[in-house]
Amino acid sequence: MHPSATTATPVTATAPDALPQVPHDIAPLLLVPLLALLMLPLVGSLPIWITLTVAGLAMGMMIFIMASGLTLIFGLMGVLNFGHGAFVSVGAFTATLVFLPLRGWLEVDSLLLNLGVLGLAILLAMLVTGILGWAFERVIIQPVYGQHLKQILITTGGMIVAEQLINVIWGAEQIPLPLPASFRGAFLLGDAAIEKYRLIAVIVGLTVFAVMFLVLNRTKIGLLIRAGVENREMVEALGYRIRRLFVLVFAAGSALAGLGGVMWGLYKETLTAAMGGETMVMIFIVIIIGGLGSVGGCFIGSLLMALVVNYAGFLAPKLALVSNILLMITVLLWRPAGLYPVAQH
Repeated sequence: MHPSATTATPVTATAPDALPQVPHDIAPLLLVPLLALLMLPLVGSLPIWITLTVAGLAMGMMIFIMASGLTLIFGLMGVLNFGHGAFVSVGAFTATLVFLPLRGWLEVDSLLLNLGVLGLAILLAMLVTGILGWAFERVIIQPVYGQHLKQILITTGGMIVAEQLINVIWGAEQIPLPLPASFRGAFLLGDAAIEKYRLIAVIVGLTVFAVMFLVLNRTKIGLLIRAGVENREMVEALGYRIRRLFVLVFAAGSALAGLGGVMWGLYKETLTAAMGGETMVMIFIVIIIGGLGSVGGCFIGSLLMALVVNYAGFLAPKLALVSNILLMITVLLWRPAGLYPVAQH
């Protein structure tokens, strides 16, 4: 027998082809620092520019907190929840159940004590709005899945009913909500004044963004949420009950709205039943700018809009009211699907 007939040909293992690397789109990330730098020569004063920029970042963080929940709800569930603002109002008014009885503690100039009261108010507001969000999804949203016109009508009606119930429970008058003693005043950075509460708002906003980023990108439930945004049918085919995930996301989004309501109420220092509805225009604008369902895009969009409003209010007050609309038009002319459309990921 010929030797070649009995000698096995060695099989060389070939390494699998490397997965293609997804290019990182950094252009939207540069918008916030570029906008701030472009405004510096127009403002003309470094201290005023620092004050305006920090104030804009703080306002943007609070808008992001309120909008992030609706971003997840709309991106994953395709629900046009125009009643999201009701959870903002309910969260703010629920916090008064802690702030008003403990008003004496808020007047003590103790950062630890003031933060403890604020933390308790936030926990209660998030718990109440999370439970209400769960009930709202089960009773109101579930029958109208996939019917956007009915969703708009029924959720708008839900917000109107919620506002009237707030008036019944807490009264129709405005409720003053002064800042805790240690949150008042400002730090001086040279000649620039930076309000203490705005710094706290920035810290809270960054914390919420970091937690959402880690949950969505480093946990199994985050993987399922992102997969559900991309392809709901695939997730269901793998045996996961996307329906339960929807309920969880809706409750979490409502709880985030409650947190945002507490922060926004302290920012305004006055509570009204209509405060949530008044924020809905801003919330939908940043969601559209960021790309429907994109948390990162929502974060950048919130900062952009707040900075534009602040700079416009200083440089051209007459344009401040429409500056957010002009920003949205500009961004959509550049990227019609938003900064980070989910469909591209």
